[in-house]
Amino acid sequence: MTTLTLHTAQEKTPLAVSFKLLLALYAIIPLCFLVQLSDRFFFEGALLHYLPSSPSHFILFQILFGTPHILASNILLTTNQEYWHFYHKKVLWMTLAIIVFFAIANQVLSYYVLYVLVTAWTVYHVLKQQHGIGRGIYQLPNWAFYTLLWLSISAGLAVYLGIFLKNTLTAQQAEWVLQAAASLVVCLIFITAWCQRYVQTGFGKVFMWANSGLVIMSFYFYMQEYYFLAILIPRLVHDATAYIFYVTHDVNKHRGHPQNFLYRWTSKVKLNVFIVLPLASFALTYVLQVYGDQWFNVLTEYLFGVEIYKAITLGLIGYFSLMHYYTEAFTWKGGSPYRQYIRFKP
Repeated sequence: MTTLTLHTAQEKTPLAVSFKLLLALYAIIPLCFLVQLSDRFFFEGALLHYLPSSPSHFILFQILFGTPHILASNILLTTNQEYWHFYHKKVLWMTLAIIVFFAIANQVLSYYVLYVLVTAWTVYHVLKQQHGIGRGIYQLPNWAFYTLLWLSISAGLAVYLGIFLKNTLTAQQAEWVLQAAASLVVCLIFITAWCQRYVQTGFGKVFMWANSGLVIMSFYFYMQEYYFLAILIPRLVHDATAYIFYVTHDVNKHRGHPQNFLYRWTSKVKLNVFIVLPLASFALTYVLQVYGDQWFNVLTEYLFGVEIYKAITLGLIGYFSLMHYYTEAFTWKGGSPYRQYIRFKP
């Protein structure tokens, strides 16, 4: 019976997520380290002077990272009728909550308080995803796992704020943030080393250190003022990990029997199922990032005689981002309809 059940599951989900592939994504950490050392010692910091303070300052980076996987998750939820039917009430209530919160918060909270709140949710989302995937590999006691997780989030938030608020902080405030980040990273290194005793496999230990390394090396690049690399590392790993799950899900769900309009249409033009969701999300990102504000302002200028500052790149994409953070917290958990199309290689 067990063999039959496993065989049936494998027929239903022929493509499986590989933990080795997920771990391979963390190769960006030593690669960026080698790039930084080469630039420092062989090119006299030429790359440092060229790189912006944040990847978001490159429009190409915005098109390639961050926004595409956010739009992909929203596309996945809304284009599959059974998922939308299952979750639409949560989505609508969250939409209302976002509208009410920002309507009130814009009146009573400063921009920087709002920024810190959104940033904290972003950092939590990124690191919770990576440690959540690793949890089944580490198999840590609950107290150890959550200590590791929250130290990672706290240290990551300090690094993120130190980078993105560096032009608005006083010298004393910047020093406080740096000291807080350093203290939290030291604690993170200690707790990661301590947790090794609970991890039964070498692969689990490497995966755990890789996740801690996202924060540790981001802090290192923050100290070295390679801010671009500090942000690039966790964002690339996070985004690529998300796409591995999205593509695996869609291949298992739609290959050979497309079940929504997107895959029915692309099957008619013989578009490979592997690239449908990435292609759609990257194309939509390009249109919104490059033309969205311009087209929207043309419309509002014509209809109402007004322009709205960054209504698409800040407002609409910001909404999709918050909705992504919210829905990803439950759509991939056990019992979700998503999970019937996901399995893992032993």
